[in-house]
Amino acid sequence: MKQCLAILFLFLALTSIAQSKKEITLEDVFAKGTFKQDAVSGFRSMKDGIHYSEINEEKKLVQVRFQDGKEERILADFKEIQYKDDVLKIDDYAFNEEETKLLLFTESENIYRRSVLHKVYVYDIQSKEVMVIKDDKILHAAFSPKGDKVAYVFKNNLYYMDLNSMETVAITDDGDYNSINGNCDWVYEEEFEFTKAYEWSAEGDYIAYYHFDQSAVPEYNYVIYDKLYPTDYRFKYPKAGEKNSTVSIFIYQLRNDKTSRCDIGDETDMYIPRIKINPFNNALIIYRMNRLQNQLEFLQAETKTGATKIIYTETNKYYIEINDDIVFFKNRNAFVHTSEKDGYNHIYLQDIEDNHSSRITTGEWDDVSLFGVDEKQNTIYYLSAEKSPMDRNLYTIATNGENKKLISTDKGWHDISFSEGFQFYMDKFSYLNHVPVYTIHNDQGNLIRTLKSNESLEKKMKEYTLSKLELIQVPNEEGVLLNAWMLKPADFSESKKYPLLMFQYSGPGSQQVTNQFAPREFWWYQMLAQKGYVIVCADGTGTGFRGEEFKKKTYLQLGKYESDDQIAVAKYFAKQPYIDAKRIGIWGWSFGGYMSSICILKGADVFKSAIAVAPVTNWRYYDNIYTERYMRTPQENGNGYDDNSPVTMTDKLKGNYLLIHGTADDNVHFQNSVMMVDALIKSNKDFDSEYYPNKNHGISGGVTRLQLYRRLTRFILEDL
Repeated sequence: MKQCLAILFLFLALTSIAQSKKEITLEDVFAKGTFKQDAVSGFRSMKDGIHYSEINEEKKLVQVRFQDGKEERILADFKEIQYKDDVLKIDDYAFNEEETKLLLFTESENIYRRSVLHKVYVYDIQSKEVMVIKDDKILHAAFSPKGDKVAYVFKNNLYYMDLNSMETVAITDDGDYNSINGNCDWVYEEEFEFTKAYEWSAEGDYIAYYHFDQSAVPEYNYVIYDKLYPTDYRFKYPKAGEKNSTVSIFIYQLRNDKTSRCDIGDETDMYIPRIKINPFNNALIIYRMNRLQNQLEFLQAETKTGATKIIYTETNKYYIEINDDIVFFKNRNAFVHTSEKDGYNHIYLQDIEDNHSSRITTGEWDDVSLFGVDEKQNTIYYLSAEKSPMDRNLYTIATNGENKKLISTDKGWHDISFSEGFQFYMDKFSYLNHVPVYTIHNDQGNLIRTLKSNESLEKKMKEYTLSKLELIQVPNEEGVLLNAWMLKPADFSESKKYPLLMFQYSGPGSQQVTNQFAPREFWWYQMLAQKGYVIVCADGTGTGFRGEEFKKKTYLQLGKYESDDQIAVAKYFAKQPYIDAKRIGIWGWSFGGYMSSICILKGADVFKSAIAVAPVTNWRYYDNIYTERYMRTPQENGNGYDDNSPVTMTDKLKGNYLLIHGTADDNVHFQNSVMMVDALIKSNKDFDSEYYPNKNHGISGGVTRLQLYRRLTRFILEDL
């Protein structure tokens, strides 16, 4: 009898606990910040490798010891720094080489994705004096190596200020709408992922910079609906097959105020995706890539004359992707870099003097990124997916390819930031269903201390009814196992039938399925799971970190294999006893919106509903660097563009389709959705659509995200 009562009381207690659990609301996710994660703010290693700088909770920039976390001194109190009696609201900072001065970036104003205007000040740490670089907002302010000058871009011209004489020198004077100096045009910024288009030399004696002549690039325009008569916004945007800017590289010598033009060849229809400085000999290295993006050359420039010679060449039967995984040695004329030339992304050593390349890492996995080289120890530090495509671990290896060592032994996702000299590193570590923990380690991987544990988030999560993510594999039509995650309702039962919502991005080299905490839109998915939905995300053919052939199989026919795989995943789950085969939906944003659009059309008998947010609907409408990398030009590959375009298959629509776009999207133009709507109307199809006035590709600001996801949620609840 006593045992029965005890069981009854336990059951009642557990029932009471379950009933007391909260349900997630849209306001929790998109307005209140209920599940906000702790993070480490302003963390940067200092020059000595023993300390780092950090913005503490009191908004003070402090110098902290790696070893024990002791705050040794206050470098700047960001709450008290004033200029002309006005307290500055500081958005970011940068040290000079000697760490005696700071650049303070204020009044941030985004132009596009990566270019940000700032009002910039110089702050002397010792004297606490503040001076403004320019009364106007400027771009790309950066100290010279000696810290006695600051270069910057203003109205498409490049300048530097001498901090000793207070003189400002104009390096260029031809900047205008079509003539850009020291800054990128739109397509370079978006697709080559940089915007500061100049570099100080290692010795500070010259500045190398880009010049873009975009006079032949076609314009795109959209309307800003903010006045009685709306504003017409125009900018240069080269769509697939259209003309690009003509790019030149110049070297400006500070000693004599002379400028030399670098010899980058006679071909102008090509790309210069990077310039780098070789610290060994102070030389300028220029990346030169053909328009097909399947041949990359490194040119070394003679800094006084601009004459160049080729020091490295790489070709690929598909395409080469540009990144910053390259480290030049300081004590020898060589560099290490990553390449896919053996079918997987691995590390190579290139000796410039001997023109000899040697492979350092090897195996059927992708090494992800380089952190740097400890030249004294001849040791390379790098991040790899060797253990699993879904994990990231820290390794070291000697520059001769020997003595490889796994440093971060915990299975999961390690996000690493090293100190100068590689004595210490910060690790943001998480794994599936476990919150991120920020820790400090020594170079052997030994834990020194914990910075942030996210205990408050863990405690908050216990107040809510949450489900556990599961990592699974799902076969495609060819039997290839695709990595996926699945989220089920907390009270899931095999005997019930559940609607399925699939999310994917699917873009070339992307990855959504990882062994880390809280994938994109995780808390919204938890809310949907509470409402009885199963959520699945699968990384199909074309996604990254499974070798070159898996990623580049989609070459020349974007959308085909990716949609085949998502349809195969849907069919697989339709056969599972716990999924309602008549209630399968798919959604995505950008490339993912393109994919969900194709799937509701090609998979009309599989998907009941689809949501496309800011989708590409025909690659003819998208920019040429991205599109031609994977598709070549429409002139060369017209069928590849049209055969997998949603606008050419709208007559197949059977299910519920919701199309959403921002009218001021500079990236994936609103035109894509307009043409999709036009095609749907011509096919006499019913659909839902919503546009967001004056919003860009991210569709955010104010309560916009809350409203957007309220719209998405309502569609899912009513139409799936």
